[in-house]
Amino acid sequence: MKFTLSWLKDHLDTTASIDAIVDAMTMAGLEVETVHDPAARLKDFSIAKVIEAKPHPDADRLRVCTVETKDGVKQIVCGAPNARTGMTAVYAPLGAFIPGLDFTLDAKPRKIRGVESHGMMCSAKELELGEDHDGIIDLEGDFTVGAPAAEALGLNDPVVDFEVTPNRPDWLGVVGVARDLAALRLGALRLAPVAPVKGTFPCPVDIRIEAPDACPVFAGRLIRGVKNGPSPGWLQDRLKAIGINPKSLLVDVTNYISFDRARPLHVYDAAKLKGPIRARLGAKGDRFEGLDGETYEPTPDMCVIADESGAIGFGGVMGGASTGVSAGTTDVFIESAWFDPTRTARTGRATGILSDARFRFERGVDPQSHIDGLELATRLILDHGGGEPSEVRVAGQAPAAPATVNFRVADMRRLTGVAMDPERMEAILRALGFDPVITAKGRRKQDVWPVEVPSFRPDIEGSADIVEELIRIEGFAALPNTPLPPLNTVDRVVVTPLQTRVRTGRRVLAARGFLEAVSWSFMARDKAALMLGGGNALKPELTIENPIASDLDYMRPSALANLAEAAQRNADRGAEEVRLFEAGPIYPGDGPDDQQTMLTALVRPRTLRHWAEGRAPYDVFAAKADLFAVLTAVDFPPERLTVGEADGPHWHPGRAGVLKLGPTLTIARFGELHPGFLKALGCDGPMIAIEVNLSALPAGRAKPGKTKPVFDRADQTPVRRDFAFVVAETVAAGDIVKLAMMADPKLITGVSVFDVYRGSGVPEGSKSIAIEVTLQPRGAAMTDAEIDVVAKAVIASVAKGAGATLRG
Repeated sequence: MKFTLSWLKDHLDTTASIDAIVDAMTMAGLEVETVHDPAARLKDFSIAKVIEAKPHPDADRLRVCTVETKDGVKQIVCGAPNARTGMTAVYAPLGAFIPGLDFTLDAKPRKIRGVESHGMMCSAKELELGEDHDGIIDLEGDFTVGAPAAEALGLNDPVVDFEVTPNRPDWLGVVGVARDLAALRLGALRLAPVAPVKGTFPCPVDIRIEAPDACPVFAGRLIRGVKNGPSPGWLQDRLKAIGINPKSLLVDVTNYISFDRARPLHVYDAAKLKGPIRARLGAKGDRFEGLDGETYEPTPDMCVIADESGAIGFGGVMGGASTGVSAGTTDVFIESAWFDPTRTARTGRATGILSDARFRFERGVDPQSHIDGLELATRLILDHGGGEPSEVRVAGQAPAAPATVNFRVADMRRLTGVAMDPERMEAILRALGFDPVITAKGRRKQDVWPVEVPSFRPDIEGSADIVEELIRIEGFAALPNTPLPPLNTVDRVVVTPLQTRVRTGRRVLAARGFLEAVSWSFMARDKAALMLGGGNALKPELTIENPIASDLDYMRPSALANLAEAAQRNADRGAEEVRLFEAGPIYPGDGPDDQQTMLTALVRPRTLRHWAEGRAPYDVFAAKADLFAVLTAVDFPPERLTVGEADGPHWHPGRAGVLKLGPTLTIARFGELHPGFLKALGCDGPMIAIEVNLSALPAGRAKPGKTKPVFDRADQTPVRRDFAFVVAETVAAGDIVKLAMMADPKLITGVSVFDVYRGSGVPEGSKSIAIEVTLQPRGAAMTDAEIDVVAKAVIASVAKGAGATLRG
């Protein structure tokens, strides 16, 4: 939102400087972003008179000028063809920065073809005031030597650009800003009641409201015999100052009122309207070309303005080209309606239209301003374009004003600590447009004030909101400075075991080449159903009632879908291999309270062009290695876990596994994602992932602050022995490893599978699993007899636990 200082002073009688105004706006909650002050930019430049201009003795195109400046009479060498005796020019002293040339004049006089030059006379382009650089600025009129150039050029009107918070739609008009500044006692508010313009004939355009929920009130009037030429200079200057290009009187008037009163309007060429004008919802077959040249097809949830030809615009968003005004328009119909903010916002998001009308209506336009806006537009059009107005026609009824709020006077001190005088509180509220009802008891004896809220303040709902308004205007400097009581001890930084695990897991994956991602904690219902086994598994408690987007309406049961889509987006932009991870909450249970912290990682491996077919840079076993590295780093030995087949429809059968602690507690999953799951997400496979449920890991036994034990270096060479067991096809290799470790946990330090064989010599329905067992002796080397004892224990343990036989 932008406005100029002179525009503000139309509504605020003040002598305050622009700096004082900006400071007051900041203290009142208006977030000022920039102030463009041309006077400050041109502060070094001033008015000068050329006393004499004569040819340069050594250059045909240069002239030596004797110039009267604020620094005295100076000699300036000038190359402008229009430099002449008696002209009034703009003078730049030595050391001045020339914005159009992006350089600074030397601080000392400079010789040009042997003649010293003490400064410069500037062209419009050199001051960034236009493209004219053939000659220097030649001012006409009586100007005082030394006067600021910005003042002589009419560039002394600063432009303020500030951010409007969503709860203050009244700040989208200059009047709203002036009202707050007047309440801050920076000046007096100038806001006379809008005088109605009497119509001379009944409005011939019939208005019908067919969707009162979308458009409860629609006011309009016809003006015939209008001359739609250029708008007046003052109006064009104001629109240009805030970045809007003037188009014509009719369009400029609607833009001006939108920024002046936060009241969007729309104008139609009445000759192009066919029959009654209707505010309704979109219907099948609706199609129109917008004022932006794009073609739109409204849906049944969008509010449209239509006539007998069909839809001619989106209500509160954008009008259509078929009924737009032009230079030939003589009869104009003015629309001043109120549109539902939520529906307007959804229409804007669905169509991608960004307009000043949408920006205001989706935040909440004053529902009582439809008549005032119409009367203001009528007066401006008649004053500058002539014409004859009809009577005002109104269809529907404006939404009710905000409810009266009961302000508890004691809340002021209770919530802020400030004991404000009742007279001051009443003065602030009335200055802001509120109407506190003071009963016969008087201000000081009345504990609760019924406060009538103005229609332009939809954000005021309770007593605390009134307190916020009072302290905002009084100033936050009035808040008491009450220090917190001193602490007798220094608080320790407490980090929970879960926070430590998250931090450690993130560091491990980052060190192993993964990049951290942060995705939404919610997703589309259909995507969540893919990981839960169908829509029947979705829980109503995890459905978001008011999602920020239609495709983010369910709490995610896993982060895998989000990471898969993120990896695909990176691959679509040329990334050969994508490795992402995220540590965050998931919601796999029955409600939002069943939250788990999951460390999820995903790899989309690149496809290698290699003569050795099947060579993969990253596979399920690499994922398992990453998973084990994470578990080891968080002080949870992977050997304690049982490997099983992964559950869940999004995991690839036979190419994914699960790690469990005991028969039921799932700690982690790893492996390839199901091709059907990836296809439903629009992702190309393969993709390989791991999930570690950090919330499910048992708490460590170590006391807080206890360090790891000193590394115990073995003093003997380890002994390795190989075994091959024939087992049933259903026996998992992980079970064999676990049973072998149980044979002698103190002496056996490692068991690994190095071969799985099916074929000749192995009975049908069975397989041969070969393992390597590592023994680590201590103190003395092991004898063959001692090694044989351990080997027999390994064979016995595997035979008993898995029904295995030693392969001969």
